[in-house]
Amino acid sequence: MSEGRRFFAAQAWVGGGWARDVLLAADADGFWARVLVGCSDADRRHAEVLNGPVLPGLVDAHGHAFQRAMAGLTEWAAPGRDDFWSWRDRMYAAARRIGPEQLETIAGFLYTELLRAGYTQVCEFHYLHNDVDGEPYADPLEMSLALVRAAQRTGIGLTLLPTLYMRSGFGATGLREDQCRFASTPGSVLRIAEAVRRSGSGTRTITAGLALHSLRAVDEGALLEAAAAAHQARMPVHIHIAEQQLEVDDCIQRHGQRPIEWLLGKLIIDRHWNLVHATRSTPRELAGIRDQGASIVICPSTEANLGDGVFDLPGWLGIGGRWSIGSDSHVTRSPIEELRLLEYSQRLALRQRNVAARAAGCESTAGVLFNGALDGGSAAAGQACGGLAVGQRADFCVVDPASPALAGVPAQRLLDALVFSSPETVMVRVCVGGRDVNLHPPSREFAALMRTLW
Repeated sequence: MSEGRRFFAAQAWVGGGWARDVLLAADADGFWARVLVGCSDADRRHAEVLNGPVLPGLVDAHGHAFQRAMAGLTEWAAPGRDDFWSWRDRMYAAARRIGPEQLETIAGFLYTELLRAGYTQVCEFHYLHNDVDGEPYADPLEMSLALVRAAQRTGIGLTLLPTLYMRSGFGATGLREDQCRFASTPGSVLRIAEAVRRSGSGTRTITAGLALHSLRAVDEGALLEAAAAAHQARMPVHIHIAEQQLEVDDCIQRHGQRPIEWLLGKLIIDRHWNLVHATRSTPRELAGIRDQGASIVICPSTEANLGDGVFDLPGWLGIGGRWSIGSDSHVTRSPIEELRLLEYSQRLALRQRNVAARAAGCESTAGVLFNGALDGGSAAAGQACGGLAVGQRADFCVVDPASPALAGVPAQRLLDALVFSSPETVMVRVCVGGRDVNLHPPSREFAALMRTLW
């Protein structure tokens, strides 16, 4: 396999820990062809020197790009009870203001923010399929292609997840008026996924999977049909599940079982499945998910912002469960902040320290968190995004060595400081598939759009 670009890092995160004097060689297709730890001066000759500690890029395993336009704008108390469901009404209102051009602008701004923070792939849980009045676009891919163009322009990897959304709740026969943009069928979302996969087949960064919005939004027949088609195509499958107590209660009333319990009893989920949130899951349910090889997508900042609850991280780590992180509603766009909040939420709930490390039987809390997010990212994205290793996509981030958070920190503790010593440390260089990306968001264009929306 011929080598393309070659990089040298004095310090890089390889094989789950810090390594010194690392040669990274990408092939012509943008995947790692050689990773050599402790390389000699001769090995590194003619390699580009990376001026700072090097980390693999992470996968943002769950996001709704249009919700970036709401970040910071739902923090005034709503009349009456203010919870996930009142926030959802505000989100629906925002969704009805955004067309393809606006979505492309929002996504372009967001995706550059994600890159700058250390994400190199985003899984877009996409359900704005129709026009603002609910009528289908002449081209059913209109909104999907806006996201694809934004990803191509910024250079981030994209796993588009066209989302099946058919009804307003358990037992309902259709959607509410403010959900009409989301209307879809198993056939329509599969056609979108297949079209995007075809369009991205010649690239290293664009692909698609399938999302089932939730058990409340998809009936049993459609769920089984879509899941079977996705299994045949070997696509990643994502589903919101057990996020809110009301959802759990409604599922029990309708089916006599909890959501995860019902899902596990209806079909065999496998390593392609990614269950988003699962904040209200039992140890038995988690064991069932683990036994079938599926993953959990944890979204700490959004779960905190919406009052969802706290995922049972020590229980999941204790049984060796696989997981990834997502920025979901994008109230933060930083994977470091997600990892920090994931650990801190456990400390607040359990009144203990270093919860993740202790649950995993390791020393470094930051190491457990970063490696977990990295290891689960490939399953969520359906892409080889597993770090600085041969055969994985040549994604990496160079940490600013002059960051105040890292001042005087011993080399082997840099990741701990990066995660747990605020303020945020910025990435000074990011590559996706061996190619440098622009780290300067188009702020003026986004700000102008925001003024027209609000």
